[in-house]
Amino acid sequence: MSVAAVTLGKEPITVEQFVAVARHGARVEFDATYVDRVRKSRALVERFLAENRLVYGVTTGFGDNVTEVIDPADAEQLQRNIVRSHAVSVGEPLPAEIVRAIALMELIGLGEGYSGIRFETLELIRRMLNAGVTPHVPGEGSVGYLAPEAHMALVLLGEGRASYGGQLLPGAEALARIGEQPTRLACKEGLSLTNGTHSVTAIAVLAAHDSGLAATTADIAASLSVQALKGTVRAYDARLQQRKRHPEQAAVADNLRRLTASSAISTEFLDHRLQDSLSLRAVPQIHGGAKRALAQAREVIVEELHSVGDNPVIHPEGEDGVALSGANCDSTYVGIQADTMVNAMTVLAKVSERRTDRMVNSNFSELPPFLAPQPGLNSGYMIAQYTAAALTMELRGMAVPASADNVTTSADQEDAVSNGYLAALKAYRAARKLAYVIAIELMCATQALDLLAPLAPSPAAEALRTRIREAVPTVAEDRVFHADIEHITELVRNGEALRVVEDVVGRLHH
Repeated sequence: MSVAAVTLGKEPITVEQFVAVARHGARVEFDATYVDRVRKSRALVERFLAENRLVYGVTTGFGDNVTEVIDPADAEQLQRNIVRSHAVSVGEPLPAEIVRAIALMELIGLGEGYSGIRFETLELIRRMLNAGVTPHVPGEGSVGYLAPEAHMALVLLGEGRASYGGQLLPGAEALARIGEQPTRLACKEGLSLTNGTHSVTAIAVLAAHDSGLAATTADIAASLSVQALKGTVRAYDARLQQRKRHPEQAAVADNLRRLTASSAISTEFLDHRLQDSLSLRAVPQIHGGAKRALAQAREVIVEELHSVGDNPVIHPEGEDGVALSGANCDSTYVGIQADTMVNAMTVLAKVSERRTDRMVNSNFSELPPFLAPQPGLNSGYMIAQYTAAALTMELRGMAVPASADNVTTSADQEDAVSNGYLAALKAYRAARKLAYVIAIELMCATQALDLLAPLAPSPAAEALRTRIREAVPTVAEDRVFHADIEHITELVRNGEALRVVEDVVGRLHH
């Protein structure tokens, strides 16, 4: 990634900048605008406490304890208590990039100046993020917020655990390694750090980025497969696409025309069949429909990325200000879109797997069984297709919407929960599975193109085949294919496969 640093303040952060920080270690800086609005918001909260106003989470308990009034003298203990009592997520820890993404989302959302958190607290989070101190966060057991964020906040107190320099350390020691001291949490800070849509949105931003990249790479994989399977590119004729009013369909068809341009294989087999199977013929329609859903999901997720998801919201009204209790902490918007992303990615996987199946099936491919030059003695890519099939079935199971589910919490005070956390995690994991499915298609298509020599594929396909062959040799006889799949998958996930092709044909429609 070319982004070395991201400054929060005047300009809204982009998805690409967000990923640069969470995944690639770009530094975070604050501008003067950021600092000023945080300090002004904090002054309002301190006024509320001094005046002993009735404000949720400041002078009251949490959840169904909203009716319990808290003495201002106990304000700090209340915030410590919420962090300690809410740190109850379980299971395997979240990946470091997700924890970093959540921390960044806290800096973005709480830094909008409507949460009343101290600047010093956000500054400590920023320093931890830049120094590579990553809280240890059990990843299961959230209906939308609270528990994972509480595990992160523990480290600010010098409690919990965090990774630094490849070691898992007690929170206080991890802070000491970077020259920092544990902080205290003043009024409302524990609530702000555990409340809101930070974790759901952070995970969904990563998923939106990854799914969009995978969807464009799926077009590339399909272009290799249609050549490998002697498919007719007449199905991608612009006149045909214009009869549908879906711009994504036309864009995918344009991608395919550019990706197969100047292909000797496509020229030779232009009329090999009158009409191909739907997995080849309907790529613009199927990929286009999935891309529309992914684009709409990304749009909503970016809206949430630039929103304030805290509760209550500290709104300036003259010098006094007002604490507005509501439900901006609800993540239904993101939850529904995350579910939609899983559905769209499952559609892309199912059609990719079908193309892979046709390539390894000699009854359809007109190539050696399982793409093995000496079949029988060699199984070739027989079981690689099984892997693609299994991943596709796993995705189908994940496509059951999480956001439609509900279990009431907090003595029925929170009687409708978003379940957006599960939806976002499924979308994040689905993008990883889809990348594997596409990689397996690319692996099989590259072998099939080798078997069609001396007929040459398109320049775009040839460039990608050359790149893949740098580490994945042509299959002459069986070997362990696991490393090959992982290597090609990394080319999909890091965008290298897309970059190689775009160097030849120019920017594709994303």
